[in-house]
Amino acid sequence: MPTQHSSKQYDNDLEEIRSKVLLMAGTVENQLQEAMNSLKTGNAELALQVMKGDEGVNGLEVALDDACSHLIVKRQPAANDLRTVMATIKVITDLERIGDEAAKIARAVTTANARNVTAINQYETVRMLAERAGSLLHGALDAFARLDIEQAQKVIVEDDVIDHEFRSVMRSLITFMMEDPRTISTALDTMWMAKSIERIGDHAKNIAEYVVFIVEGKDIRHAGHITSVS
Repeated sequence: MPTQHSSKQYDNDLEEIRSKVLLMAGTVENQLQEAMNSLKTGNAELALQVMKGDEGVNGLEVALDDACSHLIVKRQPAANDLRTVMATIKVITDLERIGDEAAKIARAVTTANARNVTAINQYETVRMLAERAGSLLHGALDAFARLDIEQAQKVIVEDDVIDHEFRSVMRSLITFMMEDPRTISTALDTMWMAKSIERIGDHAKNIAEYVVFIVEGKDIRHAGHITSVS
């Protein structure tokens, strides 16, 4: 059984990791916002900054994964505490992937600028989808920061709205391409942007599901297969 001293040290180590995870979370939120700003303004330099910033997010993932692994080895946390650490590792992975998707949006901006075609207003096409995904991500991160299970459950339910919005964007872009073949290249780029935004919503949902896992010990990632961990 761990001593009071070692238990306190574990709490301190875990809190330090959580603080750095939240710092990483703020970084990827900003990456998404800046990627959308670069799309709105056509600012290729800003898009390049987002792409370069993804390297920093990747570095944070590696460092935090290492910190979590060392925490497990050094402190040998009990079942409940181990659950928190394992869920935190998964949150880190989802944050890194959100950074990847933001970089993909920025990369598409540079491609569109190079093509110099404005047949479709890409920003307006995906604006609503991006706003919903950004809101979902913020809600998921807030739930993780406060271990707020009610907030987490709201995020999980609201992901369906993003899926619906994504399908609507796809239908709109297909219509553009059918009616005017000149829009095909731009429409395809916009589809990839929309898919990246939709995936960000999925990762936000994942983070919310990890909050449920931490608080209640339930793995709800697969509907119909809910399990409890003591």
